[in-house]
Amino acid sequence: MKSETKKNPTFSCKPTPAFISASWTALFAGMISYCIGLWNADMWLNEKGYYFTILLFGLFSVVSVQKSVRDRMEEIPVTDIYYGISWFTTIASILLLIIGLWNADLELSEKGFYGMSFLLSLFAAVAVQKNTRDVQWANQQDR
Repeated sequence: MKSETKKNPTFSCKPTPAFISASWTALFAGMISYCIGLWNADMWLNEKGYYFTILLFGLFSVVSVQKSVRDRMEEIPVTDIYYGISWFTTIASILLLIIGLWNADLELSEKGFYGMSFLLSLFAAVAVQKNTRDVQWANQQDR
């Protein structure tokens, strides 16, 4: 008597199109709402520039952290200095936003809006970078 074995479907690390779309949507929603808030804010142009620069700085920093953490997991060499700088700049961008908002002459609801859209953007940037890396890895496995 033959025993029949069931084949388990192979697990794919490739993210679903829905998750990829949700990540990109969250990134654009966070970035665009933050920028629209800045555009309409009643503040000096140099203040707007400060907050916009913090957004760009934070986005670059979190992508750099995600990449260096992932590289280390995959045993791709990453120098300790780059790894440390990536984490330092991520924390610095968040602290600079907090300090700026703490001292800003804004309503508490506006401060919360900037904080939440900033954090949404940072989280979504990590998800987009992860998805990009996972899709690339899955496509290499299919070859």
